[in-house]
Amino acid sequence: MYRVWNFITGYSLLLISGAVIALVWANIDVDSYRHFTQFVIWADAPIGHLLVDSNGHAVRDLTLHYLVNDILMALFFAIAAKEVWEAVILKNGSMRGKKAATPLVATLGGMIGPICVYLGIAYFLGSTTFDAVANGWAIPTATDIAFSYLVGRLVFGAGHPAVRFLLLLAIADDAAGLLILAIFYPSGDLAPVWFLLSFGAAVGVYVLANWLPRYLDRGDQLRRRSTWVRHKLSFWPYALMGCASWYGFMQSGLHPALGLLPIVLTVPHADRAFGIFSAAEEHLHDLLNTMEHALKYPVEIILGLFGLMNAGVAFSAMGEATWLVLAGLLIGKPIGIIVFGWLAAKPLGLGLPHGMRMIDLVVIGCVAAIGFTVPLFVASVAFDPGPVQDAAKMGALFSFGAAVISIVVGKLTQVQKQHL
Repeated sequence: MYRVWNFITGYSLLLISGAVIALVWANIDVDSYRHFTQFVIWADAPIGHLLVDSNGHAVRDLTLHYLVNDILMALFFAIAAKEVWEAVILKNGSMRGKKAATPLVATLGGMIGPICVYLGIAYFLGSTTFDAVANGWAIPTATDIAFSYLVGRLVFGAGHPAVRFLLLLAIADDAAGLLILAIFYPSGDLAPVWFLLSFGAAVGVYVLANWLPRYLDRGDQLRRRSTWVRHKLSFWPYALMGCASWYGFMQSGLHPALGLLPIVLTVPHADRAFGIFSAAEEHLHDLLNTMEHALKYPVEIILGLFGLMNAGVAFSAMGEATWLVLAGLLIGKPIGIIVFGWLAAKPLGLGLPHGMRMIDLVVIGCVAAIGFTVPLFVASVAFDPGPVQDAAKMGALFSFGAAVISIVVGKLTQVQKQHL
C-alpha cells in the first residue's frame, strides 16, 4: 500500500486533465473535437479501423483515436494484468486464500447488481429503448481503480482495512472487465485462426527466453545462460512477441487493446507478492517489475491521451443511456457489493478483514460506483459513434458524483479514519 498514493495520483492527474480538456472542447466546438480524434495518421494502413471503401474493398485507416484506444492502451491493460497475475499466482498474493474470498465474492455482486439494474430499467422503458441500449450492459460493471482508491483513502484514511478491501475489489473488477471485453465485445468478425499467432508468440517467447535458459542452467549456481538472456536480450523478445500477439488479436476480432495479455503471463516474475502496487516492488529486479517501472510514466501520458480521446461529449448528448449507466453504477453496484459481501462474510462464514465493520460495505459500495476509465472504454466499443455512445459516456463521467455520496455516507455511518 505504501506507494499506491503516488502511483494512483500520477495516473489520475493526467487522466483528469485530458478528460476536462476534452469535455470543454466538445462543448465549445464538437465538430473540431471529432475531427481531431478521427484524424487519419495513415490511410490504407496494415493496422487501424476496418472500413469498406467505395469499391467494396476492406481497408484500414490508422486514426489518432485508434492509436490511443487500440494500440497505446494495450500498455495500460498490460500493467493492470501484471498486478492481477502476481496477486493470483505468487506466494502471499492478495487474491490467494481465504483473505481474498470476501472481496472477490463482493466483486461478483458488484458486477451482477449493475447488470440487473441497467437491463431491468431498460426493459421497463420499452423494447425500442432496450434494443438501442442493451449492448451497453457491461459499461457500469467496472470500478475505476485510480479514482475509487483516492476517494476510499479520503473517506477511510490510508491505514483502514476497508481501503485494501476496496483496492482488491477494484482490481478484480477490472480483471473481470478484461474478460468481458474479450468475450462479449470483439472488434470485428471473429477469425479464431489468427489467435494462434498470439498463442504461438506467447508459447515461443516463454520457451526460448524464459524456460529454456533456466532448464539449461540446472546445476549451475551462477545461472550463466539465464543471466546472459536477462542482460543481453532484456525485454526485446517480449516486446517483439508482444507486437505479434497484438496483431493476432487485431486480426482475430478480439479487441487489440488486450493483445499484450498473453505475453504478460510469460515474463519472468518475482517469487512472492508484496501487495498490489507495493513499495517493495521498487526494489525488485525481476524482468516483469522492471518492465512495469519503465512503463509507468509513458502510461501516465497514455491515460491523459485516453481521457482526451474519449471524454469529449457535449452535454446535450445526455439521454436514456446516461441514466441507465448512472443507475447501474450508483444503485446496482452498491446493492450488489453489500448483498454479496454480507453473504460471504456471514452465511458463508468467510468474515471481514480485522478492523472492518459490516456497515463499511455500504461505503465501499458507494466508492466502487465511481466508473471512468474502463466504463469509458467499454462504451466506446459497445456502441457505434453517435448519440447512444455519447450518452453512455456521459453516464460514466457523471458517476464522479459517487465521490460526494461516499463522503456523505461515510459521515452518516461514522467511519473512523485510520492513518498509516
